[in-house]
Amino acid sequence: MSTRRQFVKSAVVATSVIAGSDSPAKVTTLQSSPSPLGAEDRKYWVGIAARLASPVLDALAHRRLKAEMPVEQRRGAERTSYTYLEAFARLLCGIAPWLENSAHVTDDEGAQRFAELAREGLNAASDFSSPDRMNFSEGAQPLVDAAFLAEAILRAPVELWHKVAARVQRNLIEAIKQTRSIQPPESNWQLFATMIEMFFQFAGEQVDRTRLETGLQKYRNWYLGDGVYGDGPEFHWDYYNSFVIHPMLVDALSALSESQWTEFRERELLRLTRWAAIQERLIAPDGSYPAIGRSITYRCGAFHGLALAALKHALPAEVKPGQARRALTAVIRRTLESPNTWDAKGWLLTGLAGHQPSLGERYISTGNLYLCSAALLPLGLPSTDAFWSESSGVTTWETAWSGRDLPADHALDT
Repeated sequence: MSTRRQFVKSAVVATSVIAGSDSPAKVTTLQSSPSPLGAEDRKYWVGIAARLASPVLDALAHRRLKAEMPVEQRRGAERTSYTYLEAFARLLCGIAPWLENSAHVTDDEGAQRFAELAREGLNAASDFSSPDRMNFSEGAQPLVDAAFLAEAILRAPVELWHKVAARVQRNLIEAIKQTRSIQPPESNWQLFATMIEMFFQFAGEQVDRTRLETGLQKYRNWYLGDGVYGDGPEFHWDYYNSFVIHPMLVDALSALSESQWTEFRERELLRLTRWAAIQERLIAPDGSYPAIGRSITYRCGAFHGLALAALKHALPAEVKPGQARRALTAVIRRTLESPNTWDAKGWLLTGLAGHQPSLGERYISTGNLYLCSAALLPLGLPSTDAFWSESSGVTTWETAWSGRDLPADHALDT
C-alpha cells in the first residue's frame, strides 16, 4: 500500500476541488453554477468524493482513524464511541456505486485506490486486535450505522465483499450480528433492522425474518401519500424520506424475490420517482433549499432520494438526466464549498453552509456528517450514461421563475 504522503499527493482532490477558506465568500444567484458539460461535472464530483474519502479511508486503512479524526459534538453529548463507525459507514454508503464500477472508470478517477483502502478499512474496523475496531454493540446507535455499512456492501458486492478476505468477512458478520440485541423504536429505525437482515441474506447467514419483515410491513402502513412516508405513523417536516426511508426501502425490496413484496416493490419505485420530482423542484439555482427539520447538517445528503432515482434510472419523465445532474451539482457546490465547511486537515465541520455548530443536535458529531456522500450515488453510472453525457439544461425552479411555460405538477395517487 502507498504511504500516506504518496496517497495524498496522487489524490485528485488536490486539483479538482475548490477548498473552503476562512474569509467570507460572496454568494451570487448562480454561485459556482454547474457546467453544462457532463465531463466537467463528473470531474468535479470525483474531486468531492476524493476529498470526503481521503482522510477517513486513509487513516482507517493505516489503523489511525481514532487517533487522527477530530470529534466535534455538543458539550456533554458523548458521541465518541459512535462517531468512527458513522464516518466509515456513511461515507461508503454514498461512494459504494462508484467503487463498484472502479474497474470500468478511468484510472485518473482514483476509484480503484479508494476501493482498496475501503477493504483495508473493513479489516481495521472489525479486527479484534485493531486500535480502530469499531463499536457494534454498546448503546443503540450501532444499529443505525451497521445498517448504512450493510447498505454500502449491498451496493458494492464485488468490491466490498467478494474481494474481501474470508477472515474479514467472518469478522464483519460477527460484528454486525451484535446489533440484533438493539430493538428499533417506531420510526425510520425499523428499516435499519431490515437492512441488516438483508445483508445477512446476501452473506448466506441465517435471517431473522421478523426483524427483516417488520420494517417493511410498518412502512407499507406508514405511507401518507404523494411519495411521502411518515417517520413512524406521523409526518415529520424533515429530509428523512431521503436520508433513510426511500433508499432503504428500494434497496431492501429490490433484493427480495418473494411474491408478497412484488406490489410494494412496484409501488415504492413509483413513489421514489415522485419523491425525486419533489426534490428536484426544491433546489434553487444557487443550490440552496429549505433548511427544514432535524439532521440538516447532513448537507447534500438530503438529496439521497434524487441521487438514488438517477442511479436507478427512475427519474420522472419531466426531469431529464442532465437536469438532475445540474440540480445535484448545484446542491453539492452550495453545501460543500461554503467557507469553513472543512477544517485545516480536511475533516468536515458541523453545518449546512459553512461551520454552524448550533445546527448540530445532541446526536450530531463529525462522523455522521459524512452522509453527505449519498448525493454522489450517480458516480456509479458510466460516463456514457445520459446522466453524464447530456447537456445540463435548466432545472424546474429556473424554468418556472423565468416566466417560461412548463407543465403543471400533479400528486401521485398510488
